[in-house]
Amino acid sequence: MTEAIHPIQLGVGGIELHGRAARLDAAQESGLEYLHELGLDPYVVVSRHKGPGGHVIRYRLSEAFAHDWAPQYDSTMLCRKLGLDVVNKSDDLDREIVLAMLLGPVAFSYPNIEELESAVRVRRNIVQNARKTALAFDTEEAERPTEYWSYSEATGFILNPGKPIIAALQAATQPDASGKLYSFSCYRATEYVLLLGLAQELARSNPKLLSQLQHQWETRAIMSGPFHDAFLKEYGTLNEPLPMRYYVPGDRVWFRNPDEPSSNAEGYEGSWVIYMGDGLFTNFWKRDQPFNLTTKCVELYHWRHATFMGKNGKLQVDDNIVDDRVRQSLTSPAEIERILKEMLRLREPAGVYVNGGCIDATREYVRCIRPGTAEIYLPDGGDDKKK
Repeated sequence: MTEAIHPIQLGVGGIELHGRAARLDAAQESGLEYLHELGLDPYVVVSRHKGPGGHVIRYRLSEAFAHDWAPQYDSTMLCRKLGLDVVNKSDDLDREIVLAMLLGPVAFSYPNIEELESAVRVRRNIVQNARKTALAFDTEEAERPTEYWSYSEATGFILNPGKPIIAALQAATQPDASGKLYSFSCYRATEYVLLLGLAQELARSNPKLLSQLQHQWETRAIMSGPFHDAFLKEYGTLNEPLPMRYYVPGDRVWFRNPDEPSSNAEGYEGSWVIYMGDGLFTNFWKRDQPFNLTTKCVELYHWRHATFMGKNGKLQVDDNIVDDRVRQSLTSPAEIERILKEMLRLREPAGVYVNGGCIDATREYVRCIRPGTAEIYLPDGGDDKKK
């Protein structure tokens, strides 16, 4: 199985903080202090340059450690290489998040250290919430706990009066909070998990924006493309794709179904997931069985073997057949290698099904959220919305 080689380039990517010329030393020191708290400062190279928007301080994992810990940008092995316990130790999860950002091929740019700290906490929240999320898969029907949510065609699911958005999102996605599994598509599920992680950090660092978020969801839900535009940044492109094994905990990730016939079944065009770190991706339908890159590729591969025409005249996929096929394939190293050779390739552009795989060129993460530097715009969030 051959993958594209992405040589690590020192001085490109990593984490960037912006600063005024007169305060560059203080800005640089604030970044180093944060890295020192995580025990990562000995492994980092610091540089300065002048960009289009002013002076920039770049923090990057040194080339030697990057090659040792994440060869060819493979961030999925960081936990095992470094013995991090990201499930039971939140500091270790923060370390994995920051390490993955430090070695990244594309720069994560922030106006100040406070935005970086919030960004890491948002990612931590997203991962921890993703682990708790368990849902019932349904592409046509959707339901939410009626104590918190009401639905109309015009607004989507909105909050009932007086119901706080954090508790409402937890009740909808976490059966430990509600005692029930609610029906979601995988795309909408990722939106709720991302929104919950964002709202939890807003409660700490920007209560005014949290209030506006609350008002927005009391008025009208933001979904799909508008959700992406309002809350997320996308990094990587089809022309300059991210390395196939590079992920940062808290990223939203899309795996494309490269088989055109089965991709016509609603809900099986691809699979939206959250990267939880330690090489694992969410499985919202069986949260105790998260995917790794191999099992995700094998699952998508077998969708093509489980399609059938339903009584309603729509193409459908029998997940029980998929599960059986996956179990059989995973018992054969030769079969796994054959499937990965086909699937572990970059996806093709929309509408093209020739020789591509299931790996997307891009990832998505939450925008800046701090007062004065937030990049989030809420169309119905009340006055002074862009804060």
